[in-house]
Amino acid sequence: MSVLAIDQGTTSTRALCVHDDGSTQITHVVRHRQLYPEAGWVEHDANELIASIEACIDASPAVSAIGIDNQGESCLAWHADSKQPLTPVIVWQDNRTHAVIEALKTEGHEARVLELAGLPLDSYFSASKLAWILQHNSEASSLLRQGKLRMGTTDAFFLDRLAGRYVTDISTASRTSLLNLQTGNWDSELCELFGVPIEVLPEVVPTVGDLGAIMQRGKPVPVTASVVDQQASLYGHGCRQAGDAKITFGTGAFALVVTGSELRRSPEQGLLPTVAWEITPGEPVYALDGGVYCAGSAIEWGRNLGLFVDYAEINQFEAAAAIERDLVFVPALSGLACPHWDRSAAGLWLGMSLDTERHDLVQALLEGVALRAAEVIRAMGEFAVIGERVSIDGGVSVNPYFCQFLANVLGHQVSVNAMAELTALGTATLAAGRELEVVAAAGGRRDYLPEVDKTSYLDRFKEAVARSRNWRR
Repeated sequence: MSVLAIDQGTTSTRALCVHDDGSTQITHVVRHRQLYPEAGWVEHDANELIASIEACIDASPAVSAIGIDNQGESCLAWHADSKQPLTPVIVWQDNRTHAVIEALKTEGHEARVLELAGLPLDSYFSASKLAWILQHNSEASSLLRQGKLRMGTTDAFFLDRLAGRYVTDISTASRTSLLNLQTGNWDSELCELFGVPIEVLPEVVPTVGDLGAIMQRGKPVPVTASVVDQQASLYGHGCRQAGDAKITFGTGAFALVVTGSELRRSPEQGLLPTVAWEITPGEPVYALDGGVYCAGSAIEWGRNLGLFVDYAEINQFEAAAAIERDLVFVPALSGLACPHWDRSAAGLWLGMSLDTERHDLVQALLEGVALRAAEVIRAMGEFAVIGERVSIDGGVSVNPYFCQFLANVLGHQVSVNAMAELTALGTATLAAGRELEVVAAAGGRRDYLPEVDKTSYLDRFKEAVARSRNWRR
């Protein structure tokens, strides 16, 4: 029987069916709304996400197992009995708790959070968002007193509502700032620090196993995998051994490198130790994670500004690299994530002159996204041995100029798989419980070898990044 992967992402929910003969099929795609009720706030309608998952399952052929990947840090609160959401989903991009995070830093708590959770203090992660809900939602506070409140990341909501299991997988839990990475369980000290009652959180379970069942055409189908989308992507890229690395260029850019059974901490590089997945109970596989807040969103922003109309326009440029001509763009439109973790940074073009044209600006924009990703990989390379090849996917991975520029500044081979749905493929493979023999997509894999050593561009870019910082109050 076939296996179905539900890829519940930031902008859409997608269903990928992997059939017994190795063929793959996108059976349904639902785009959902992005809600911006206030400056710095980003929300989703929780019931809209549920409806999109149900629509994807209903539109797919009968399957033997379902896997679901989730957004990671996005979270909400809901009623334990009715399973109805009390709040919108507060999305990982949301920055409403910035002041709370800064206060915790001022009070000197960051070192302890890094020690226990492996994560810096940042509103990107779920803990401060969950505490905000309790402080600002009277119904949540009332249900807490009644013992009927449930809180967590979106995966726990999906599984509780659709599959009858109030659980979260360990890879997702490791993105909350509430999980103790050493024990693999919720940490009472972290919960107290952030103000999240430990009793309202779901049980932490392995990535694969019995995660309940979802009805499809009147029959229960077991859910056998639940995982963060970026970890699913890592698995879908075929990264299994220590040193295997990938970058996904979506709304943001997310780089991960497998470190295996070893939990590696790297606070000085701003890298995040995280659980990649746990297949055998009690034996988690770890990774180092580094995120860039704006990647595809920065390119789309440039398009909305009128810098270009069609994506085919920006596949090649006649001029030398923009940074070679002292024109650089820092895509800090939502601040800087890894390795800087600075929300005060702002987007910046530097080096413009009277002869700068639109295509120069968009060339610098593309290079800026690549350089930010290369910053992350360079930081990882100082702490873990990166393999010769870095696998990438996502919208901008179809852009030849971007891919070649990235290979040049990384000094590594950059590989683009013709199979575009690697996140969903990773989820399906985990759900199947075996390696899937998937029919190769037309075009196979395209490799970009470094043409020239341009790693020195990173040193020039570092100057521009420094100038972008400490701008926002």
